[in-house]
Amino acid sequence: MFAGDRLFAWAFVVVLWAVVLFVFVQVYAIIGGGPIATVLIVSGALVLLFNTAAIAAMIRHYSHEKSFIYGLDIRHLDEMRAAKKRG
Repeated sequence: MFAGDRLFAWAFVVVLWAVVLFVFVQVYAIIGGGPIATVLIVSGALVLLFNTAAIAAMIRHYSHEKSFIYGLDIRHLDEMRAAKKRG
């Protein structure tokens, strides 16, 4: 479960970077540079920085607390499998 969550979290970060960069390239063609472009670059960079740092911190927290976070889910999955075997 943890490996899948970690994979999806990093995939989200990659998609976020791709989307923000795509939007910047498309919008830059319209605004043509200047102070607005600077504001867009700085704000986009901050969004990417803070979101990437937040996802990295979340993954680090999950790795330290795997047994607590996933323990209940694993017990429920085991109980569901046992119930299916019983009928």
